[in-house]
Amino acid sequence: MRVALATGVNAPLSLTEREVPEPGPGEVLIKITACGVCFTDLNLVRGHYPFARFPVVPGHEITGTVAALGSGVSGLSVGDPVGAQFLYDSCGHCDYCVSGDQILCPSKRITGIVADGGYAEYGLFKGGYVTPLPAGLDPVAAAPLMCAGLTAFNGLRQAGATPSSRVAVIGSGGIGALAIRYALAMGARVAVIGRSADGAAAAKELGAELYVATRDTDPAAALKAWDGGANVILNAAPSNAAAAATLGGLAPDGTLVLCGYDNTPLTLQAQPMVLNRLRVMASPSGSPHDLRDTLAFSAQHGILPAVTPITLDQAPETLEAMAAGSGGGRRVIAFH
Repeated sequence: MRVALATGVNAPLSLTEREVPEPGPGEVLIKITACGVCFTDLNLVRGHYPFARFPVVPGHEITGTVAALGSGVSGLSVGDPVGAQFLYDSCGHCDYCVSGDQILCPSKRITGIVADGGYAEYGLFKGGYVTPLPAGLDPVAAAPLMCAGLTAFNGLRQAGATPSSRVAVIGSGGIGALAIRYALAMGARVAVIGRSADGAAAAKELGAELYVATRDTDPAAALKAWDGGANVILNAAPSNAAAAATLGGLAPDGTLVLCGYDNTPLTLQAQPMVLNRLRVMASPSGSPHDLRDTLAFSAQHGILPAVTPITLDQAPETLEAMAAGSGGGRRVIAFH
């Protein structure tokens, strides 16, 4: 099988061949149909994860079909369409694991960073972390749901979004565009916050009723004028400063949830938080049950991202383009 390997920090991806592996106990061999190219993959080769294992096959937005099952795997059959996600596995016995919050397990392992991921024609994954794909989901377009979709959906849910909520989304890229669509499908009213007025038309086309360009308008003031503020603000931008600038736009009892962030300190004014009982939280990807819910909701409401298929050979240049700021939309490696 052909694979793309990340061999070290700041090293280009290496295209090579390996033998197709055999699944051991508890493992599932997936013939990979598609794998999304995520900024996490770029951050891997940039050295942002000191716990990374090199060489490693990147990629954690994976769809495919079950090719073989190891002993002890139940609930799956050869030929089943499935997905594999950011969470590769966890310890299985800590309080977080037994309560279904495996994504919070201190011993969790991450697909494509410490365990081989989806930049390959086949991959081995753990049985309890492989999720059946609902009928009707195109496997190429659905690949980013394993990370971007899961992060957006679970972030809204963890922040308490309801059909009566006013939800503001900072950024309308991969996670942001899906968060907008999920919030609308949940019945919420939606505002979008971007840097310039150039994004207004696209946001309105997605269904947002309000667009705020931060180059021209104070986002907190604009949100506060939106019937008293947002109940949930989801930051999908890789900027702590962008998130902090919206805090004053929360309605009382509102929540700012970080799905995007950078490595700078997050500085917030305490007084308005205390006076209005505001909350700030962060939401990592999600656990296996969260992915099942994300995929079911996406299938029910017809929510799929717009993607551009590429070949495995194009993966190295795609990461280079992303690093240069010219990735141009969500790319998905499509096999077979």
